[in-house]
Amino acid sequence: MSKRAKLAVMGSINADHILNLSHFPRPGETVIGKTYQIAFGGKGANQAVAAGRAGAAIAFIACVGTDDTGERICQQLQRDNIDTTPVEAVAAEATGVAMIFVNGEGENNIGIYPGANAALTPAYVERHQQVIIDAQALLMQLESPLESVLAAAQLARQHGTQVILNPAPATQLSDELLALVDIITPNETEAEILTGIAVNSDLQAQQAAQVLHDKGISTVLITLGRRGVWLSEQGKGVRIPGFNVQAVDTIAAGDTFNGAFITARLEGMEICDAVRFAHAAAAIAVTRPGAQPAVPWRTEIDDFLQHQG
Repeated sequence: MSKRAKLAVMGSINADHILNLSHFPRPGETVIGKTYQIAFGGKGANQAVAAGRAGAAIAFIACVGTDDTGERICQQLQRDNIDTTPVEAVAAEATGVAMIFVNGEGENNIGIYPGANAALTPAYVERHQQVIIDAQALLMQLESPLESVLAAAQLARQHGTQVILNPAPATQLSDELLALVDIITPNETEAEILTGIAVNSDLQAQQAAQVLHDKGISTVLITLGRRGVWLSEQGKGVRIPGFNVQAVDTIAAGDTFNGAFITARLEGMEICDAVRFAHAAAAIAVTRPGAQPAVPWRTEIDDFLQHQG
């Protein structure tokens, strides 16, 4: 069966309100911010943008509100080489919102109002099922209703579409869903919630990966922040270090990694090279403020890698 569109991304769209502070406020404390900006985000949209700018042929399944923000986000996504045909505007609902604090070390705290993202129901997945059926791969996160993530994964499995799950924000998942996943990309916190194993060393990373292999997932990538990524295929693991850069903020680092990684894999890149490509994309992103504004284009990623020797 021919697969026309290479990548389908299903997930969230948010308007990010980002406030940079010297430190996170404690309960009852007021901290005066240094800079404030509104940028487009949402894990689904960030990963779609990362894939689109990295060169993937991509369609995005998502919902926005019937507001000016939703309209402007869709226009921007189209400029990022994304097919937004499956993006629907939900009547009488606001586009999703994320309130983000960034401290002096580039770390972030995030609160989210789902808004229109909650309308991405199993019925919506069914309406746009052809996008998933036609794709080589489906990339998802967990800012959409879990029953919709499961429905999309079941549809993908039935039609030979590879399922990549970035299990963020962290939550427990059913064995039914995990058994449908081909590649999973948790960070240390998410890996611990899914497996019960705290990931503080390479050995623990492999132990956590093995738990996920035992649930039916053939490829596990545990992102380890500054230490890189633990890549485990069928029980054999290796840590692939990232690149040392001066981080401004880490808001879209994981999303950029995911979008770039699957783009490289769909181009036929060997998996270790695809991880390195994704590391490069994420390294560029953390040197810039914001979510989607920080995501690099393909020429920037290729140029960055050329200078690494």
